[in-house]
Amino acid sequence: MDLKARVQGILLSPKEEWEKIKEETSPVPQLFSSYVMILAAVPAVAQFIGNWLIGQRIPFYGTYRQGFGSGLLRAILFYGMTLASVYVMGLIINALAGSFASRKDQLSAMKLAVFSQTPGWIAGALYIIPPMGVLVPLLSLYGIYLMYLGLGAGIMETPKDKVATYLVVIIVVTFVLMFAISLVLSAIFAVGVGISAI
Repeated sequence: MDLKARVQGILLSPKEEWEKIKEETSPVPQLFSSYVMILAAVPAVAQFIGNWLIGQRIPFYGTYRQGFGSGLLRAILFYGMTLASVYVMGLIINALAGSFASRKDQLSAMKLAVFSQTPGWIAGALYIIPPMGVLVPLLSLYGIYLMYLGLGAGIMETPKDKVATYLVVIIVVTFVLMFAISLVLSAIFAVGVGISAI
């Protein structure tokens, strides 16, 4: 897979690109190694550089820069969580398929999860200038439209009348799951901080 061509295709001419993606048979590990692991590094690296070298301007304080070690740890955790969340989203899409008269197929579900995340990963480059990071979630919303187009293109062989409902349920279930995971991780880190303070 030509990474540059795929990114341009999915962002600029998604309907045509989904037709190409639908025919591809690359296994899930290759999809992750040749696409996800590369693009998911963009926001992680940008956050690290932005928080460590540039820093954030805080009123009445000045510029706050994160230390190298804590910034690197945060970037690694962010990267790992990104990889895990894409994989979990693919599992969710596949698990829900039967409820929407769609074909259960793990590879197709992963393709839908992976390629619809592209706008967020590319927009993640804005994290290199910390104040610009607020735009990343907004630009990531384009991924919802990409997922809608992917479902409409027949990636999961979803009937046209069920595409919108399937999309909404995917988004809601994924959001709830990711929120639960973030709560668990926050609790773990809070306990870790409390222990290290003793």
